[in-house]
Amino acid sequence: QVQLVESGGGLVQAGNSLRLSCEASGYSLSNRGMGWFRQTPGKEREFVAAISWGGGRTYYADSVNGRLTISRDNAKNTVYLQMNSLKPEDTAVYYCARHRVPYSSSRQKDDYDNWGQGTQVTVSS
Repeated sequence: QVQLVESGGGLVQAGNSLRLSCEASGYSLSNRGMGWFRQTPGKEREFVAAISWGGGRTYYADSVNGRLTISRDNAKNTVYLQMNSLKPEDTAVYYCARHRVPYSSSRQKDDYDNWGQGTQVTVSS
């Protein structure tokens, strides 16, 4: 069974940190760019961060640049999102996803498939 499973979400106060994990089962992530996206009720799912298949290139939304860091461990088939200096506006369900095309990465959610079930992040003020 091919799936992505996110974990690490929770409730934190503003200014604190969380680390999200996204573990794949049923296939290897090692030749795929990976992305993190987030969604709040009534809004479109938006891009947060992406990482190239080898980890050498990373991309961030302007709203999170400098506070969130995406990384990966291909040996563990896992992608991470380190979230520092969290703000109430970071509150959302966070999803990871695999890029459709091997050895490619992008900011466009339509370029991704195999979405995880999401993990809730809530930041209180």
